[in-house]
Amino acid sequence: MNVLLLNGSSRPNGCTYTALAEVARGLEAAGIQTEILFLGNGPIRDCTACRTCQKTPGRCVFDDDIVNSLIEKARTADGFVFGTPVYYAHPSGRILSVLDRAFYAGGAAFAHKPAAAVASARRAGTTASVDVLNKYFTIAQMPVVSSTYWNMVHGNSPEEVLQDAEGLQTMRNLAANMAWLLKCIAAGRSAGIDVPQAERGARTNFIR
Repeated sequence: MNVLLLNGSSRPNGCTYTALAEVARGLEAAGIQTEILFLGNGPIRDCTACRTCQKTPGRCVFDDDIVNSLIEKARTADGFVFGTPVYYAHPSGRILSVLDRAFYAGGAAFAHKPAAAVASARRAGTTASVDVLNKYFTIAQMPVVSSTYWNMVHGNSPEEVLQDAEGLQTMRNLAANMAWLLKCIAAGRSAGIDVPQAERGARTNFIR
């Protein structure tokens, strides 16, 4: 089993990475393989709602950044942790642009797989940021993995994050819960329990 952790910061080894690394250590200790994927700090296109991905399922029409590579990695991942710094009380524009396109073009690669959101901030805006990222999970039928507090760390530098004892404890408990749920899902699959098939087709517009 393996978990893909996304670093949605523009800094490869900053506060967000420090939180994700703590989760990764907990997962590895539980026998789960991990990969921390840095989204980079170059330009990333936003979704243009061109709907071309409806004709080419699993691929975004824009192939000059990390999105299609992320979708390919997601196909073989068993779980996910999406990490973001807090910008103006919301996730980074970088991770939102990536996830909008990845879920529109390759949502099937994420469906029914456990996931968690992690936010890093100097002071505030973390709960709002986690709430935004959780919405990707809930629309893709992904079990949302919780911890013993909201999934956040605080600090203005990686060194300060390492002083956030409760935040790091929350990351470790998140890892333990993720590992437990992954093993439960694997046991259910071995027992012949498959994922549910969702109803499709009903789309209601409110403007008549």
